[in-house]
Amino acid sequence: MSDQTPVPPPPDLSKKPSAETPSADAVPPPPPPVPAPAYGAPVPQMYGPGPVGKVRSTGLAFLWMILTLGIYSFFWMGFVHSELKQHTGRGVGGAIAVIIWLFVAPVMMFLTPLEIGNTQELAGRKPTVSALWGLWFLLPLIGPIVWFVKVNGDLNEYWESMGATA
Repeated sequence: MSDQTPVPPPPDLSKKPSAETPSADAVPPPPPPVPAPAYGAPVPQMYGPGPVGKVRSTGLAFLWMILTLGIYSFFWMGFVHSELKQHTGRGVGGAIAVIIWLFVAPVMMFLTPLEIGNTQELAGRKPTVSALWGLWFLLPLIGPIVWFVKVNGDLNEYWESMGATA
């Protein structure tokens, strides 16, 4: 037992350090609390805006989808979701969107307009599309055309308002 060092005595808590000579054990006071924002005050934006996406001609994109027998739709989904993710920091991103499109395409009919609407909302705008636009795919032949024209058109309009050119 003689090999152990003696335990120092506990500090005397009855003595208070003077203001002139701060003690080494003195703990600084905590910082004052941050005041909560006033009701209705704008909340600081936590995401984006990142780079602006590309404006894609609705007619030309639709033509490419027909000429490539739908293969261009994978590129369109990938590019659109990749640009939305880069712009806002939110969303599934391009690769995941293509995988979902490949295995469960109907999900993307709801997810794509939802992400576009969320992007518009993050920019302080009223969303012009929502997940409900996916219901257009229930209408054979004309539904997917209406869906694509609306969704791509609203996305183009958003990119143009952010400074993108056609």
